This record gives sequence, structure tokens and C-alpha cells, in this order.
Amino acid sequence: MPAYKAPLRDMKFLLNEVFDYPAHYAGLSNGKDADPETVSAILEECAKLCEEVLAPLNLPGDEEGCHFDNGKVTTPKGFKDAYEQYVAGGWQGLSHPAEFGGQGMPMSMGLFKTEMMGTANWSFNMYPGLSLGAMNTVMQHASDELKALYMPKLTEGTWTGTMCLTEPQCGTDLGQVKTKAEPQPDGSYKITGTKIFISAGEHDLAENIVHIVLARLPDAPPGTRGISLFIVPKHRPADDGSVGEFNNVVCSSIEHKMGIKASATAVINFDEATGWMIAEPNKGLEAMFTFMNTARIGTAIQGVCHAEASFQGALAYAKDRRSMRALGGKKEPEKVADAIIHHADVRRMLLTQKAFAEGGRAMIYFAAQYADHMTNGIIEGDDKKYKYWDDKLGFLTPIMKGFLTEMGLEAANHGIQVFGGHGYIKEHGMEQIARDARIATLYEGTTGIQALDLLGRKVLIMTRGGAVRDFTSLIAKFSVEHMRNAKMRRYATSLARYAAEWNVLTMRVMLTARKDRESVSAASHHFLMYSGYVTMAYFWALQAAVASDKLANGGDESPEFYKAKLATARFYFDHLLPRAKGHAVSMVKPSRSMTKLPVEHFVFE
Repeated sequence: MPAYKAPLRDMKFLLNEVFDYPAHYAGLSNGKDADPETVSAILEECAKLCEEVLAPLNLPGDEEGCHFDNGKVTTPKGFKDAYEQYVAGGWQGLSHPAEFGGQGMPMSMGLFKTEMMGTANWSFNMYPGLSLGAMNTVMQHASDELKALYMPKLTEGTWTGTMCLTEPQCGTDLGQVKTKAEPQPDGSYKITGTKIFISAGEHDLAENIVHIVLARLPDAPPGTRGISLFIVPKHRPADDGSVGEFNNVVCSSIEHKMGIKASATAVINFDEATGWMIAEPNKGLEAMFTFMNTARIGTAIQGVCHAEASFQGALAYAKDRRSMRALGGKKEPEKVADAIIHHADVRRMLLTQKAFAEGGRAMIYFAAQYADHMTNGIIEGDDKKYKYWDDKLGFLTPIMKGFLTEMGLEAANHGIQVFGGHGYIKEHGMEQIARDARIATLYEGTTGIQALDLLGRKVLIMTRGGAVRDFTSLIAKFSVEHMRNAKMRRYATSLARYAAEWNVLTMRVMLTARKDRESVSAASHHFLMYSGYVTMAYFWALQAAVASDKLANGGDESPEFYKAKLATARFYFDHLLPRAKGHAVSMVKPSRSMTKLPVEHFVFE
């Protein structure tokens, strides 16, 4: 059975040495309690929960899966007890206001918790993870009465939440939503319809499940302009806030899936269930994006989780498994053969996993500071501040979600490859990581949807290239600051070239789109992947700069950690960043080779 060890040293390196989180937290209105000692203690306690409770349930949970019987879902053995420990530890309310029973920590603390939990056991993490998005949506858009009724239980974790968007006839195209909401004299609504692919939609972990549901009012305009948002509990709350009567919310089945089998993905039928509107009529999709952006960051973390988990498993195996001799000569002459970690191709795969895990972690932790500022804007009632940071985070979100999940899947496949035939066997856990990772590129918007959101919406429509110029200015600033440093010059020079090229490519796509609108769709995947590789390169250069400085000037009792950082940064720039060039060439090629082929030519005989 694979083991999990929380990467606390790398996490603290990013928090304290690269991104200066102590200063960041000191500048937040809700960050006064997030001092370095408290943060360290929280991370270490969370690591214990993940290593000792959640990780041991991962493989058996996958093998057992969830059980469905007449509308009821039972989670695998050990999950309910683990969830009770999670609730008892107060983990659900870590980053939510004290007025609702939370600990009031910045949002980023919740993201760090999610990374460890997700790496240890992604299926388990889905249950409390979906609640976090529901809580954020309720906090930002619901009335004070609804907040007072639902937030304490959701924050405590005794109630969980979901997001109910997808229907049998529509997934990404939510303009096709058919679920109906009929107004009632008391101000409530009767919700009727079917939602599919509802993660954590039914289970035995909590006493109530609160669904956030998209539905249409009787007089709603067609398309996305006519969607409203409702809070619909499985059981209506009683007058005292406890669980009341059943609310006609029925789970008719759960999906039989490729992966994350211990997470119940449900079909939910609402049969005149009572619901209450969140936000304004016909503006539900806008409010739901609070949930969606939270969920997309969480899914980006999943890419990091699977890269980290697969790397840890593959590294341990590569050090132990012996096969043949290294081409450069015997590395372990006293053994019957060399450990496979001495073979260059195995190192290529291990370093790719390491580069994606640690580079992706850096991307998430940087974006988490944006999320903290955005959340502070909500807390302070400062709409201008919220909008500013939401826009900055909005540019990075599709890059992180699209790129990191694709790289997490690649890393998971490398893990199987390192194991060879043993990687295909269930008992080692590597094939499970690959199966679990596959969904990450699909839900919360496929990679293609993220690419269209990035290029079509965030870059071309909303900012006319300004979002790219804004972010590349950070890269250019770094390059100028480090160009004269002999140890950093290679990184600074390379980054400066890529930053300039990123802006040129953006302009070329913009100009082409004026004459050929299909070119945006044709170029979007390559634009996203190019953006991902260059963005990760920037964060690897940041880590290399800190590591180089620490080795030169002292700063840690373990210099091997910093040497490993520099080695991985060199590998990334030498072997992974060049992939961006292929995407650069493809994104500016004419779209006609894709778009002009008649449909009838897609045939086989």
C-alpha cells in the first residue's frame, strides 16, 4: 500500500522564504492570528490527520467504493469515522468567519489544508471540499437570514454542501438548464428537475446535505440570462436549526466511475423541493461563479496532489527496484544490479513529476494570496477591492485548472511507467492515482473550456491582451533584477524572451481573430498550454533565486534541499519549458486545417 508524507518542508519554503506569507498575513484584516508559529502548528496537525487517518483509507476505499441502496449511499469502511475526526478537529471552518463558528483564518490556509488532504485521499477530500464552495456562495450572496440558518452547520461540518449545475441534456452549456422554480406565497420556491454528476450529492457522513441549485423562474428569459440560484436542503431545517422534515430531494442512482470511486457522484431528483433564492432573480449564474472559481482552484490543486502522490510512490520504488546497470558504469557494484533511479530515463520521469508537483504548488500558493485579498474585499464590503483581486485571480484560474490538471495526469502516468508492469497492478496504488487524476481535466470545465475562457474571455474580450501584459510585467521585473547575477542569468534571459513572445503571440491571435473567429477556438488549447509552461517557469525561477541566495549566504541547516531546488529548476528549463515552443508554433497556424474539413469527411470504411 502506498504511503503519504506531507511535504511540509517544501510548503514552508514557499510560505516563509519565497512568498513571505508572514508579511502577507500581517497585512490582512483577518490575518492577525496567522502568525508563523500558529500556521506551522496547523499544518503539522493537518499532516498527521492526512498521514495517519486519510491516507490509509485511500486504497481500500477505492477497492470498496460507495454502496447505493434505495436512495441511500454508504461510504467505504472507515470514511465516517475519519469524517467525524475531521469535524471534531474543526477543520471545516478553518478559513471561515468566527461569527459562524469558524476559526477566521485567511482563505489560503484552507487551500493548504486541501492540498494535503487531497494528496492523501482525494475521494475523501471531495465530501468536505464541495461544502467549501457552497459556503462561499452562501456567504457572498445569501440573505442574512439564510446565512444565520445554514452557515453555522456548514462551518461545523455536521451539514455538507454541493453544487447542482449539470443536467442530462447539458453540461458546460448551462443555457439549456430546465429545472423549474415555482414561486410560493411565503417567499420560497418549489424546485423540480434532475441534476446529474453531483459530487458528494448523497452520503452517510453528515446529517443534512445542502444543495446549491441552478433553476429557472416561470417568466425567465431564455439562455444563461434566465437562470436563478437557490439553496435547497435535503431536509428542511427545523425552527431550532436542527434537521427537520424530508424535502423531496432524492438520489436515484450513483455513477460507476473510472476513478475516485469512494466519492459518491449522484443523480439528484428535486420533486417540488422547497428552496430559497440566493442573489437576484435571473442572475444565478453570476453568483454561481463564486462557487465555480473556488471549485476550479480546488481542481487545480488536484493536479498538484496527483503529481505529488505519484512522485512519492515512484521515487520510493525507483530507489528500491534493481534492474540492469547504468550506462555510465556500475553505481552499486556490490548489488546484483543498479537501482533504476540511476537510469537517465527513469530520472527524466521522476524529475518531471517533481517539477510539476513543486512548480504547481508554487503557482497555487501565489494565487492563494490573490484569493486572500479577494476574500478580504468581501469581508470589508469593499467591492472595488474585491473586483480588482477577482480579476487578477480570474486570469490565473483557467491556466492553473487547465494546465496543472493536464500535468498532474502526465505525472500520474509517469508513476505507472516507473513501476513498469507492477504499476498496472492495483496493490501498488499507482494505477489508482492515474484513474483518479483523469477526471480532473474534465470537471469544473474541461481543458478546452478553460482554454476558451482564458483566451476568448479573459484575454481577448475582457482585457484585449491586458491580462497577459500585466502578468508578464512581473516576469520582466524579475528578469531585470536577476540579469546581472551569474547564477540566475540563464533563467532571467530565458524568461525575458518568453515574456516578450507571450505578448507577441497574444497580439497575433488578436489580429487573426478579426478576420477568422474560428482561429480563437483553434488556438486556445495551445495558448493555455504555452501560458502554463511559461507561468510555471517563472515560479521555478523564483524558487531558484531563493535557493541560490540561501546556499550563498546561509539560511538553513540542510543545504541539500536548496541544491535539489536548483537541480529541478535546471531540469525544468532544459527539458520541460522547451515544450512551449511547439505550442507557440501551432497556435498561430491557420485554423482551416481543422475548421474547413467537411463533416462528411470524418468517416471510416
